[in-house]
Amino acid sequence: MELEFLCRNAKAAKYEMQRYTTEQKNHALLKIAELLIANSETIIAANAKDLENAQAKGMSTALQDRLRLTAARIEGMSEGLRQVAALPDPIGEVLETFDRPNGLKLAKVRVPLGVIGIIYESRPNVTADAFALTFKSGNVVILKGGSDAIHSNMAITKVIRDGLKECGITEDAISLIESTDRETTKAFMQMRDYVDVLIPRGSAGLIRSVVENSKIPVIETGAGNCHIYIDETADAEMAKNIIVNAKTQRLGVCNACESLVIHEKAVDTVFPVVAKALKEKEVELRADDAALAACDLCVPASEEDFAKEYLDLLISVKTVKSVEEAIAHINQYSTHHSEAIITQDEANAEKFLNEVDSACVYVNASTRFTDGFEFGFGAEIGISTQMLHARGPMGLKELTTYKYQIRGNGQVRG
Repeated sequence: MELEFLCRNAKAAKYEMQRYTTEQKNHALLKIAELLIANSETIIAANAKDLENAQAKGMSTALQDRLRLTAARIEGMSEGLRQVAALPDPIGEVLETFDRPNGLKLAKVRVPLGVIGIIYESRPNVTADAFALTFKSGNVVILKGGSDAIHSNMAITKVIRDGLKECGITEDAISLIESTDRETTKAFMQMRDYVDVLIPRGSAGLIRSVVENSKIPVIETGAGNCHIYIDETADAEMAKNIIVNAKTQRLGVCNACESLVIHEKAVDTVFPVVAKALKEKEVELRADDAALAACDLCVPASEEDFAKEYLDLLISVKTVKSVEEAIAHINQYSTHHSEAIITQDEANAEKFLNEVDSACVYVNASTRFTDGFEFGFGAEIGISTQMLHARGPMGLKELTTYKYQIRGNGQVRG
């Protein structure tokens, strides 16, 4: 079976990966960064096939934007590899040491997770980001991208494998499952003998399918119903700038703002300023009764609107009487990704930071910063919204585990 053959090769490669030095890994990352730029035209040509298919299928503008590769975006992918190369290598880091009364010396040492499977949808930049982070952290990666980006993913993977070969490193440090049928995806989720952990990255439906069907341990990344709360002391200009950025800079991303929560004392003052700016960007505001009464730029919201990740020019609006009510609403409807408060009240800011149950919580800043690149990780493997084993943007350290190394001088247990 082709899939099993690919997974078996990946498992063999994970033991080869343990032998590569930091210098070898960094050299390969920098070489591949160069090759991505050198092969930009080939990659863009492959991406054009995917875009043509997407348009024929009627894919939304926002999702086409996620799929599209340009020279600038390929440069961004290349820069991500360079940044990862510049980061400290986490492998071999001694997390803790201690001695036992019997003379045994214990060290808790950071090691790779092993073979990481990543199932993702139509963002081909994930191919390069996933490789950079898994490779620098000593792991092997098997990628299963969506059919929407198959030509782009194949082109990028070929460049990476060619670069690895040129640097004398096993090409099986990265593999791409080229079959796009669902049966292959289901079979991949059963490959527990070869794959150590599975990370889904994409829509809520994809993530739910992987969590429910995988026999491999899963790190759950989340859809983004991200909230911004306008507190009663919020500055209108700041609120406008942050919310327009969070909602409209890029629509088809998981850290875009999808839901506004507004204190009732700000609904007649700050909200109309924000609503006007959003309408100028062609955003439809789906609001509750209080917000509708304060601003005629809105349409009525349904209960379902408060839980939606739109990935479109839509946003829900909910009014509340207090910061406590805002927190309760967010914790009820959030996907536990990223939330923000706009306020001048330090006590409310601290309460929001401490009590909102999400991976990333902001005060007076856009949710769009929830990103491995913006956090200084070089790239990210995804945004984990679960409690274990990592949370938030997953960089190098989040792709490791640890083992205990024990040194003795002849001890036996009595």
